[in-house]
Amino acid sequence: MTAPPTPRSAPTEELRRAGLRVTAARVALLETVRDGDHLGVEAIAAGVRDRIGHISLQAVYDALHALTAAGLVRRIEPARSPARFEGRVGDNHHHVVCRSCGVVADVDCAVGEAPCLTASDDQGFAIDEADVTYWGLCPDCSTRSS
Repeated sequence: MTAPPTPRSAPTEELRRAGLRVTAARVALLETVRDGDHLGVEAIAAGVRDRIGHISLQAVYDALHALTAAGLVRRIEPARSPARFEGRVGDNHHHVVCRSCGVVADVDCAVGEAPCLTASDDQGFAIDEADVTYWGLCPDCSTRSS
């Protein structure tokens, strides 16, 4: 029998542990990213505004940069798409992207621990992570194109 997942710390505690100042905007941003699903900056800004009221887009970018640098959120950049942010950090997972609507979903590593893939020739690098993006059509777009 497996143990239940460990609950996440409160955002305020996580910000303090990361050495970041605790502000209403950072707490709201962290909660918005974690409640969302691979959100872009505009969607994050809207979610933060719903929680605390006005915030400038520049403040959102600044906070995202700080939270990403601290390892509290992860930035992904699928080709031909603006940057997206997710709350799933600390593991080596991959993504699947719909070519039609752009929806992004998480995909666990196919093989074991990070980097979970072995390069055919590592060129002398000490590889510690593999970043794979799968492309295709999501179920909704697949149904529409049939």
